[in-house]
Amino acid sequence: MLITHDTRCALDTVVDLVNTAPEDDTATDGLPDVAALVDFVRGHAISDVGVLSEFDLSAVRKVRGRFAGIFAAPDARSAALMINDLVAAAGTTPRLTDHDGYDWHVHYFAPGASVADHLAADCGMALAFFVVAGEQERLRRCEAPDCRRAFVDLSRNRSRRYCDSRTCGNRLHVAAYRARRKEAAG
Repeated sequence: MLITHDTRCALDTVVDLVNTAPEDDTATDGLPDVAALVDFVRGHAISDVGVLSEFDLSAVRKVRGRFAGIFAAPDARSAALMINDLVAAAGTTPRLTDHDGYDWHVHYFAPGASVADHLAADCGMALAFFVVAGEQERLRRCEAPDCRRAFVDLSRNRSRRYCDSRTCGNRLHVAAYRARRKEAAG
């Protein structure tokens, strides 16, 4: 599957956005305030969003929840319905642009769109490409029991199970190794 630069950026953004959500009532929100949202926007080089406010923060948190639902979708049809609703609500207006030193690429958000609509349109379309390509199962959650972070499995054989093999994957492999050694030692 060919993934263009702007689609890859949108995928990274949507994964990072979904992973800002608290896992439960005891965890902290990764977007606790407008300053954190500003940092998120800057960190992901999201253009044309203007001055951000509490309203934007609330709207982005709602969009984040809708994206989380897409990562939890049981099948492509369910994911497609959610993506269609999300993208339609954002009022998409596809247009070609070549800003900030990037070659021609497509923006799906309307000029002057809110940051939430910008994210819904661009990131929603990036996820839509995976559904269209029959690759919806690549939108995953980490299989480590103590981690449910979202990720996009871009491995060749669709075999990635953990958000990060160096942390979650390694931790589980070490625990399994120690359990086998303990059992063998009797």
